[in-house]
Amino acid sequence: MINFEVKRVGNISIFRLNEKRLNSSVSGMIKGEFTILLQTEDVSKFIVDMTDVESCDSSGLSALLLAYRILSSNQGHIRIANPSRNVKTLIHISQLDRVLPICDNIDDAINELESL
Repeated sequence: MINFEVKRVGNISIFRLNEKRLNSSVSGMIKGEFTILLQTEDVSKFIVDMTDVESCDSSGLSALLLAYRILSSNQGHIRIANPSRNVKTLIHISQLDRVLPICDNIDDAINELESL
């Protein structure tokens, strides 16, 4: 079981992962949640709040990329909010910051998505 919350601010859905690690032990369940949420709820603006996430591995990145792919196929947009330094570094090293834009906090992410 994974611990997360989903809330909406206007037409933006915010997925807050309340786990310390986004890795292979939780990424399968997260992919399932992203798929259900993004394909059935008609979400086009999506924020992944990573405030509590301290580490991420390649399977965690693949979960984030799945959300990106589902959203882009529906002309949607994603933002990664408040990642730890480790997570931010991993996204940059993987050169995924072009498809997974990072925002320092939720408010910045909401403002960016509202302006699209």
